Amino acid sequence: MAKTLRLILGDQLNIKHSWFKEPQSDVTFILLEVMQEQEYVMHHVQKILAFFGAMRNFAHQLTRLGHEVIYVKLDDKDNEQDFAENLKRIIKKKHITRFEYQLPDEYRLDEQLKEICKSLHIETGSADTEHFLTERLDVKNFFGKKTRYLMESFYRNMREKLHVLMDDDEPEGGRWNFDADNRNKYDGKVPLVPPLMFNHDVTALKKMIDAAKVKYFGEVDAEHFAWPLSRQEALSALKYFCEHLLPNFGTYEDAMLQKHISLFHSRMSFAMNVKLVSPFEVVSTVLRYYKKHPKTISLAQVEGYIRQIVGWREFMRGVYWAQMPDYQEKNFFKHRTEIPHWFWDGKTQMNCLKHCIGQSLTDAWAHHIQRLMVIGNFCMLAGINPDDVDAWYLGVYIDAIQWVEITNTRGMSQYADGGVVGSKPYAASAAYINKMSDYCKNCHYDYKKKYGERACPYNSLYWNFYERNAEKLQGNPRIGMAYMTLKKMKPDEKQKIMEQAEQYLDDLNKL
Repeated sequence: MAKTLRLILGDQLNIKHSWFKEPQSDVTFILLEVMQEQEYVMHHVQKILAFFGAMRNFAHQLTRLGHEVIYVKLDDKDNEQDFAENLKRIIKKKHITRFEYQLPDEYRLDEQLKEICKSLHIETGSADTEHFLTERLDVKNFFGKKTRYLMESFYRNMREKLHVLMDDDEPEGGRWNFDADNRNKYDGKVPLVPPLMFNHDVTALKKMIDAAKVKYFGEVDAEHFAWPLSRQEALSALKYFCEHLLPNFGTYEDAMLQKHISLFHSRMSFAMNVKLVSPFEVVSTVLRYYKKHPKTISLAQVEGYIRQIVGWREFMRGVYWAQMPDYQEKNFFKHRTEIPHWFWDGKTQMNCLKHCIGQSLTDAWAHHIQRLMVIGNFCMLAGINPDDVDAWYLGVYIDAIQWVEITNTRGMSQYADGGVVGSKPYAASAAYINKMSDYCKNCHYDYKKKYGERACPYNSLYWNFYERNAEKLQGNPRIGMAYMTLKKMKPDEKQKIMEQAEQYLDDLNKL
């Protein structure tokens, strides 16, 4: 009788997949913890522990359902520490006659598994992950030969196709997008709610990766690990979000606070990206709560959240598959500066970066404005090499898998793709950070000053960025105001700003 081996990657923990409908005596599933996946980038310790913890839990659930499962732990003596060698060993040992895998979401693994299949002398096959709302090439096909992809048009098409928040052929409420209503600084008008934390003891896992000498960074409380590691916990987190956070999510989704890491964000990204829950389930649940509680959950809150999942998440995945592998080489501004050392310890005098990077190091998570408009904004203004930025973001965040990380970082955050994802660079001075947070009032630097003693670095770097990239950017109609302001600046004022910027750029490590 033919025997099939099916590979499950660490971000393919979808118990609803058709593979798992019922146990089959001729099918064996395999999950692998390998050094290969610890070494392509240095990860945050919580990211490693979360993946291993969720993988082990998933394997246990499959076994309980009656499936035959092979689980190779990182410290197993016969672990070859590589997908290819482990698979060849198991195929030979178990007399496997067919190998199958679910399509990976990372280009490098997609290529590796294709090569593995070519090297095997048995039948091979692949299956969809049955997770996303779109196919790999839907975005590429939607935009055709266009060089710039406008998320808003894709998002509207998705809303129509899925019939989400629609009144017949029109958007519910008469507007497609409530983004203008979702840019409020937290004003204390509604009470803050603590994020839902789970309580896992992962000390044994931590000891294992330490014994294996896995290189990592960041902090962890291994006795009280807070992230969801099972589908049941992910569904609990979704329920908690809908009941306690969704009513105020949209209003304050861009706000930042020193003493609250997540405000009204769901923190569902890790659970979704390893496929413990699907985007369809999340969107359906949010819509159900919205319809049941129209007096407490407004359309603006719901649209803001659904746009992130139906719009941005699917869009970014589509951009990834449309643009890879060339996308990872794009560097529109030719930025070459090395990332400052305080990205690894959070020890900077800039209070906003101290908190956003510090939170990333302690919690392996930050919300989208902290990632985009504080950390990413600084990297772009300072001319940090996008290779460094990609590696840091891919390593530090628990939800970071390349398909979603690189498109948001090299694309939206750094504008290194020259405008494939964003119609303009997301550049901002200190005024924006002060508007959206309470970081500036406790800062060593003065957010109002462009130059001089303790002038906020964001201000001079902002104008320096536009000045040094004028040839590339001044024709962009969306940033015309910046260049009009530059032209109107008095020569001595402009010189002082540029000199201040150069002073900061000469030694970013001292900021």
